[in-house]
Amino acid sequence: MTKVQIFDPALCCPTGVCGPSVDPELTRVATAIFLLEKKGFDITRYNLATEPGRFVENTEVNRVLHEQGPDALPVSIVDGKIAKISIYPTNEEFSAWFGVEVDELSKKQKVGLKIDLK
Repeated sequence: MTKVQIFDPALCCPTGVCGPSVDPELTRVATAIFLLEKKGFDITRYNLATEPGRFVENTEVNRVLHEQGPDALPVSIVDGKIAKISIYPTNEEFSAWFGVEVDELSKKQKVGLKIDLK
């Protein structure tokens, strides 16, 4: 099974909906990761602000940070090897890595609420 780790820059939240404006790219990535996790895929996201030890422990990410600095984040690792630096994976890349259809990564979840007023 494919294992993906995404090492984010320091973020106040991974969804992109905090702060003065919404970051659509962070929202897209958060949605794709949520849907992949829901399907049971091995995908993990680390935030430099809250989990700096993970960045030190991973030799590949640590090397990138020493060579290029924090502007090189995000870094995506697929099965232990760097797949992307400085930009988040596209939904097409997530699709290829995990063998799912691209449209499965952007589906809006239908939420239903049934109220019986009897």
